Amino acid sequence: MQHPAGNPGRGAAKGASLTGEPPAAAATLPVWYRSLNRAQWSALFASNLGWLFDGYETYTLILTVGVALRQLLQPAMYGQIPFYAGLTIALTLLGWGVGGLVGGVLTDYIGRKRMMMLAILAYSLTTGLSAFAWNWESFAVLRFVVGLAMGSEWATGTAMTAELWPDRHRGKGAGLMQCGLGMGFFVASLVWLFMSQTGDHAWRYMYLLGVLPGLVTLWMRKGIPESEQWERVNEERNQTRARKREGGSLSAHEEALTRFTLVDLFSAPALRRRTLIAVFMSLTTTLGWWGISTWVPPYIGSVAAHAGLSAARWASFAGMAYNVGAIAGYIGLGFLADAYGRKRVTFAFFLMAFLLTPVLFLWTHDIGLLLLVSAVTGFFSLGQYTWMPTWLPELYPTRVRGTAIAFCFNVPRLLAWSGPLVAGTLIARFGGYGHAAVTVGFIYVIGIVLTPFLPETNGKPLPENV
Repeated sequence: MQHPAGNPGRGAAKGASLTGEPPAAAATLPVWYRSLNRAQWSALFASNLGWLFDGYETYTLILTVGVALRQLLQPAMYGQIPFYAGLTIALTLLGWGVGGLVGGVLTDYIGRKRMMMLAILAYSLTTGLSAFAWNWESFAVLRFVVGLAMGSEWATGTAMTAELWPDRHRGKGAGLMQCGLGMGFFVASLVWLFMSQTGDHAWRYMYLLGVLPGLVTLWMRKGIPESEQWERVNEERNQTRARKREGGSLSAHEEALTRFTLVDLFSAPALRRRTLIAVFMSLTTTLGWWGISTWVPPYIGSVAAHAGLSAARWASFAGMAYNVGAIAGYIGLGFLADAYGRKRVTFAFFLMAFLLTPVLFLWTHDIGLLLLVSAVTGFFSLGQYTWMPTWLPELYPTRVRGTAIAFCFNVPRLLAWSGPLVAGTLIARFGGYGHAAVTVGFIYVIGIVLTPFLPETNGKPLPENV
């Protein structure tokens, strides 16, 4: 007699695998990517593209800021270029933090899809304007405005991907979304490799190319769906508010729906505790990137210059090598987190980033070997960003998910915007990159200590009531 699905007979149970599934059932499970529908892939593609464009804009600044400042500063100020470069990057980061926080709140009220389209249009236009800077002050102000526009895209894409992808594969989706940043970095490095040879205005052309992402919004209007979870919660929120205006009594959950999302985030003790831990872990990743990793191309470029090689060319090579490692790290953390858990894998990435910083900046001197070490370092230092789109959506209910993700991701930018400025000052003071990078690298200790205090959420449904 055949047994119904999900109720195997004794013989099947006896031969069950270690995963708890009968061997026959395990053998018939589809490959993970075949279990996804078109809407889920479209949401991932849109989120990945948005983050790729962010990566291009961001890394274009890192690659070109020195060249741009040589045109925008007086020759007598060239010795302070690291300081002004750090200040410009810091202002971009500050704008990113402010814009990201506002955008995260808006995505909980106007929808994931609409907010993503607005973000991409805004930073496409403002990036193009950066090409017309006439002095370093105007350049810094324009980059701050670009940061404001870019900030909201990540939280929106993260929430959308998490809400559409299945529980068992959410880490994979997050990793594939996050790798768009590294892809954008790589594209910027590749374009700069050729564009840097076009003359004094090469850096301006790089920013003009940043207008192109705005065209993607034409496809997004019909190509991707809105999150059904958000639509359901938004409808419930509107109905609850209407009942409250009419004087009806509300449950605790309904009261939470009527609160401003940023207030609601800190009203529940469990959410408040998770948020404080996540913010400091995010601060670790943010400072590690903006205070250390951004200096990898100019550092390797300086090593190449001492060896009589082209600094600009080797800086481009370094950027590409570092970001090949980063792309692998973004994807790798997501897949590893699905296999071994969020907590264990995130801890390992923080630890390895801490250990590899002195290896890259102090102990490796061969120019060819530096490219290899930078790729491995990129795997862990940039790849660790994926812990956020993987883990954060699983810690918060739908009603505040966009706000919470944006808060944890962007508030550290309000705290860490000074990281590039401090790093630039340390580089000028130490007379080189090595000791400055290792000093800032101790920030990874915070992530190592705090990671064990967040709950493990691997494979669990997204929460609705916390």
